[in-house]
Amino acid sequence: MAYPSAEMSEILAGEIERVTFFNEESGFAVLRVRAKGRRELAAVLCRLPAATAGEWIEASGQWVEDREHGLQFKADDARTTAPSSRAGIERFLGSGLVKGIGPVFAKKLVARFGEKLFEVIENESARLEDIPGVGAERRRRIKVAWTAQRHVREIMVFLHTYGVGTARAQRIWRTYGDDAIAKVRADPWKLARDITGIGFRTADAIAQRLGLAPESPPRLLAGLRQALLEAAGAEGHAALPREELLRRAVLLLEVDETIVAGALGAAEKAREIICDPATSDSLIYLPHLHLAETGVAKILRAMSEAAANQAEPSLPRASQSAIGNRQSAIVELSPSQRAALETLRSARISVLTGGPGVGKTTLLGTLLDRLAGEGKRLVLAAPTGRAAQRLAAASGREAHTLHRLLEARGGEGGGFQRGPERPLEGDFFVVDESSMLDLPLAHALLRALPRQAALLLVGDVDQLPSVGPGLVLRDVIESGLVPVARLTEVFRQAEASHIIRNAHRIRRGELPEGGAKDDSGADFFVIPREEPAAAAALAVEMVAHRIPRKFGLDPRRDVQVLCAMKRGPCGTRELNRLLQAALNPPRADGGLGEVERFGWTFREGDRVLQTSNNYDKAVFNGDIGLVHRVDAEEREVHVRFEGRPEGAPSVVYDFGELDELAPAFAITVHKSQGSEFPAVVMALTADQFLLLQRNLLYTGVTRGRKLVVLTGQPRALARAVRETGAARRFGALLERLRGENSKLEARSSRQAPEKE
Repeated sequence: MAYPSAEMSEILAGEIERVTFFNEESGFAVLRVRAKGRRELAAVLCRLPAATAGEWIEASGQWVEDREHGLQFKADDARTTAPSSRAGIERFLGSGLVKGIGPVFAKKLVARFGEKLFEVIENESARLEDIPGVGAERRRRIKVAWTAQRHVREIMVFLHTYGVGTARAQRIWRTYGDDAIAKVRADPWKLARDITGIGFRTADAIAQRLGLAPESPPRLLAGLRQALLEAAGAEGHAALPREELLRRAVLLLEVDETIVAGALGAAEKAREIICDPATSDSLIYLPHLHLAETGVAKILRAMSEAAANQAEPSLPRASQSAIGNRQSAIVELSPSQRAALETLRSARISVLTGGPGVGKTTLLGTLLDRLAGEGKRLVLAAPTGRAAQRLAAASGREAHTLHRLLEARGGEGGGFQRGPERPLEGDFFVVDESSMLDLPLAHALLRALPRQAALLLVGDVDQLPSVGPGLVLRDVIESGLVPVARLTEVFRQAEASHIIRNAHRIRRGELPEGGAKDDSGADFFVIPREEPAAAAALAVEMVAHRIPRKFGLDPRRDVQVLCAMKRGPCGTRELNRLLQAALNPPRADGGLGEVERFGWTFREGDRVLQTSNNYDKAVFNGDIGLVHRVDAEEREVHVRFEGRPEGAPSVVYDFGELDELAPAFAITVHKSQGSEFPAVVMALTADQFLLLQRNLLYTGVTRGRKLVVLTGQPRALARAVRETGAARRFGALLERLRGENSKLEARSSRQAPEKE
């Protein structure tokens, strides 16, 4: 067959038979096209906002001969239109583009309505019920899905026009609705605030292509807000000093500092940004973080000054007897534990802290038994699902995640249903793993406490601080405002654990010691590997083979790889790729459903991590689960999350929502906070030096319950043990709790109530 010359520029038109490859970030596509005048399918390489089998494509470009793939048409420009032939319509709908319509049903629809099918779905959807098996509910779902995909494709085309990847078009439509394009045109920087995965620079690129001026007030305000948001999200700052904020905003906006300073002044006057001159650094806040910080300080100070309700309730004889039985157990506590028990029992607000093996769980259990015997209503909670599960198992009582306890509100705006107008019910509240409490969550909890309730914060202050802004637990302890029970004595039975001994060695700045090879009871191993690739390979070998073989643990459920960072040979990205290939490879018969989205392949049986709070689905940042099913026809992924009641339904994700999930064969130590795993494997290498800190290593090691394996470069381990200089977090909670500045205290007490 004669082929056109490679130098000839021409037009190719035809029907897309198959989408071989499509990258939703870049729009790059490899298509098989049944082109006019050609017997064989043509391989077409192009960039498109979307590509679906059955569509008609017109492309201009040249033919090239590829050594590996043969003759290909490389398009400089390509456009698609909806199919008009019966075969094209059937292929288009059968591709899974519209939820509820698969290949079989698409054939029935085309057989019934032919080329008029799109018009029927759009304007006369009731006629779909003429087809057997289609009732009112299925017809409604098809209509909704058809409308959604039409709007999403419009957004894809719009974004593609401005040089932006279209992977998040569906999320944009869900957030902004049918007016999405109009809203983005009016304020493209909203994308950076509202849409996961779209940063300020991407939104700014759209704004520039729309012709919006670099010095326009909305852009300057967006840049200032973005600088504060990045400081809060990436570094945990509640606020920034003026000069630091200006420096960051100027770098981001690439505009003269005097112009940015003028925009900052205007934002302060409009209360878009809050400047608090009463703080020692004249800090500048986002309004919601200023409200959270001043609110936390005000409530905690009020609780510390209020006398706890010491009146003993009148109890039935059985309860009095129960008190006597429980009090007999107090004798078994150490002197320091007995003193701590009385401190915690009598305070309105208190802290219980200490490392592993010091008896926090024993003391807490005794305290809860005593309070229950006194008739107190106990409420137990923790920031994450795994932490709540551990608290429930240790205490023998029900425990909630804080988000579920506070009744997180779904939909636009989020927030919580529990608050001052509808407080929680209970007398004594315990929050475990409270080192994870950031300012907004702490504020939400404190606002929802009943007026006379007591609060006990339990946590290990030597662990990593919260991912979100603030250092709530540390500031509360250092303020001297509340009673703190700090347990330090490691009990004899705990000393038998190499994990606990080494955790305390690390906390003291000493290198951990690995168990001897002939020690059958060893639960801690240090295995050096100088090359990062060798350390990564050993981590995979440990998870996939050695640990399951020796300890009988399930490699996908019981063994967790922890990393200092995402990038690098021993980062989560590379290790997740290697571990998925080792633990859950594709089956030769195609028996495992899978879908590729947002740079990952999600496969049935994969371990996955929720990376953001989703109040509508009631899943939260850090929740871990297994992919139960990938439904290509419905374009859904079903995940069963750990820590949920037996028989609880799977959480369902549309393919367009998969940017909320990430593989979890390997996760960062930060994401592991509040969790505990039967076995932990960590690979430490020198290229992670910026994050190698003592609290990171200590947190990772204390996540392991039965086994910890450290591998990597000895110098990296030594650095992690040695480095204690955690970067400062800007904020004034400690000042406010101490009341060191009278102006600050007065300002905080005068703080007018603001809407959250």
